[in-house]
Amino acid sequence: MATLALLADTASAVNQFLDIFIEVYLLLIFVYVLTSWVRLPYNVWVRRISDFLRDVCEPYLRIFRRILPSLGPLDLSPVVGIVALIVIRLIIDDLFNRFS
Repeated sequence: MATLALLADTASAVNQFLDIFIEVYLLLIFVYVLTSWVRLPYNVWVRRISDFLRDVCEPYLRIFRRILPSLGPLDLSPVVGIVALIVIRLIIDDLFNRFS
């Protein structure tokens, strides 16, 4: 009985970690998109933050850029990437709720 409770607590902790990870990644993508629209002043700290956002978000968004057709200057990869993350989060939550 104690093992089952421990397993349920572990599953709940993993589910919560994944939810928070996805939420933070969604926030990073959102900030990355916003900073790509706005011209920021050249500053060492601003440049480091911009580089960090690019390094974290671009590999994921590049997956969708390869799949989506080119629409000229309009880049829909962040929208599709965000929707994909939300769907993945819903699937993960459903799986953990079924086994809890």
